[in-house]
Amino acid sequence: MNTSAHTSMVVQLHTPGTGRCPVFVHLGYDAADPFAVTAVFAHDGRVLARWRLDREMLAAGLAGPVGVGDVRLRPVGTGAGHELRMEFLGDTRPDGGRQRAVVYAWAPAVAGFLRETHAVVPPGCERAPVDDLLADILAAG
Repeated sequence: MNTSAHTSMVVQLHTPGTGRCPVFVHLGYDAADPFAVTAVFAHDGRVLARWRLDREMLAAGLAGPVGVGDVRLRPVGTGAGHELRMEFLGDTRPDGGRQRAVVYAWAPAVAGFLRETHAVVPPGCERAPVDDLLADILAAG
């Protein structure tokens, strides 16, 4: 039985003034953390950013707008070329604004990766190790 799923793909980073530029993203999923997908964005061999995304939110973003916090997702376009628009809000800058990145991924590739994660841990079958955490806390006290 597989306990993880991984894929790498090229996505488009939208930069103000210059348009889109390609970057790599590696998506990772592990049954030990069944609610999360890790996205590592890289360019020229350097990691640009690492985000932990909610798996259910990622799936919902393929169908409609989701997110009101630091991560916002929504589908863009229709047909075979439709994309998932991912907006990431980062730290506050000295001027009071926030760092912001917008990335576009080919939606069918994201959906395919999510199907792989569902084969590892089907939706609704996720389990959080709350009992183990509570036992550790109580044992330490």
